Amino acid sequence: MSRRPASVDLGADIIVVGAGSAGAALAARLSEDPRRSVLLLEAGGPDRALELHVPAAFSKLFRGEYDWGYDTVPQPELEGRSVFWPRGKTLGGSSSLNAMMWVRGFAADYDEWADAAGPDWSWDALVPVFRRVERTAAPADPTQGTDGAQPVEQQRDPRPHTAAFLAAARERGHEVTPPNRPDVQGFSQTAVTQLRGARSSTADAYLRPARHRANLKVVTSALVRRVTFDTSGPVPRATGVYVEIDGVTRLALARTEVVLAGGSVNTPHLLMLSGVGPADHLAEHGVRVLVDSPGVGANLQDHLVAGLAPAARHGTLFTAEHPSQLARYLAARRGMLTSNVAEAYGFVRTSVADRTGAPAGLPDIEIIFAPAPYVGEGLVPLPAEGITVGAILLRPRSRGTVRLASADPSDKPLIDPAYLSDDAGIDAETLRAGLAECERLVDTDALRTVTTGGWVQPDGGERMTAAERIELALRRYSHTLYHPVGTARMGTDEASVVDPDLRVRGVTGLRVADASVMPTIIRGHTNAPAIVIGEVAADRINASGARVDAIRGKVE
Repeated sequence: MSRRPASVDLGADIIVVGAGSAGAALAARLSEDPRRSVLLLEAGGPDRALELHVPAAFSKLFRGEYDWGYDTVPQPELEGRSVFWPRGKTLGGSSSLNAMMWVRGFAADYDEWADAAGPDWSWDALVPVFRRVERTAAPADPTQGTDGAQPVEQQRDPRPHTAAFLAAARERGHEVTPPNRPDVQGFSQTAVTQLRGARSSTADAYLRPARHRANLKVVTSALVRRVTFDTSGPVPRATGVYVEIDGVTRLALARTEVVLAGGSVNTPHLLMLSGVGPADHLAEHGVRVLVDSPGVGANLQDHLVAGLAPAARHGTLFTAEHPSQLARYLAARRGMLTSNVAEAYGFVRTSVADRTGAPAGLPDIEIIFAPAPYVGEGLVPLPAEGITVGAILLRPRSRGTVRLASADPSDKPLIDPAYLSDDAGIDAETLRAGLAECERLVDTDALRTVTTGGWVQPDGGERMTAAERIELALRRYSHTLYHPVGTARMGTDEASVVDPDLRVRGVTGLRVADASVMPTIIRGHTNAPAIVIGEVAADRINASGARVDAIRGKVE
């Protein structure tokens, strides 16, 4: 799908930086207008590896050529550990690397965005966009789309342990509901971004249908080093980007706009390298300050997950790499390799939420289930037959940062999510409460039918108390759920990095369209709203273009 630079003109009406969840959707939508040329630049290579398309193989991509392979700075509240942060570095971005969970969150999450960034970001305003995105065969709710770009399917061959988990949820008094209702959600089998048992990334859903358009040029292995600006007028105007291809840095010019869609790590990194960010920090690294924007790289939020892994009876994904499973997958797209690993999830509200005055009726914990012992941050082979029941902190109070390590674009930025660092300790208390519910689920009759009484993680957990297992899970084994947001937040206030139309404040001709613009993290998973942000950005640019055409018509 990629086109090498020797055969393309590195210029276009609009340059999109990053071909991930939002960027691929944005570029494809913009190129639907044949009068507009679009150049999509992706730092990673084409999405050719088999592991990118086999659902259960996603963790094999970690630390490889399709992964930016980030690590956080040491986290004091997590025993001083650095936490591994995989981020997709290929066409489709993290939608080519993730666990394919389609969990939109709650209507209230988007209404909170509207409080920060205006009514166009409310749930009611975004429902038509979700419907435009989703292609769901059997929608359980009228807000779900049926003929959109992104296939969303049910699991093809879930493990029997997953049914036992959902039975355990019922035993505990939780409602089992269809996924992705906007208001009341209980426990559900995961809906996944797959098409007939294979991963469907945004490269598959958006870019491949657009690949023959003459006005869309996609260049891979193209590392954007900084945005260029014309500073001759009263307000700096983005004019293009410097991009490194095959070891040579070239200038790509944008006739109308540059849109950054690199995600919550790479977008603030690129803004700061380009002179848009906290002035003192940029000056410290010798970067010329174009716009003093303290919000760039601030407001970092992420979902922290802490899991318990009981030993289980035969039939988990421990044997997914057996040759018979590969043969079954290749022949019929069936079997264990179609699993997204996280086959079920559910939402709970802990007593901590009630005590701290969290909005009524909304959860503060997501419980996630895998018919496999997901240990070692996914970087180690499955050690044994086991399951994982984990708790996800849905609305962290802690806020972190992304900062420059140096002015060299090839140096990885410094990522500090500041996990569990809130002064009142509510984040840790909430996650402990979530893990206590995990313990109660493991102790149900339903899950005891598929577990053995032993533990994969923590090792020797059968000799520990529940409180001891919880504390180890919280401090020693917790890790990211891969949902960083907020580092270029949108808002109506002047302190926001981008305005409600996603235009970067202090300059013209530059927008951001990715998860970094989210003012607050949703009570769900971020792939779905990231794609929606790409779609909304296309709408905003199209509307802006229509206004420009109207003005030109009047002048002529």
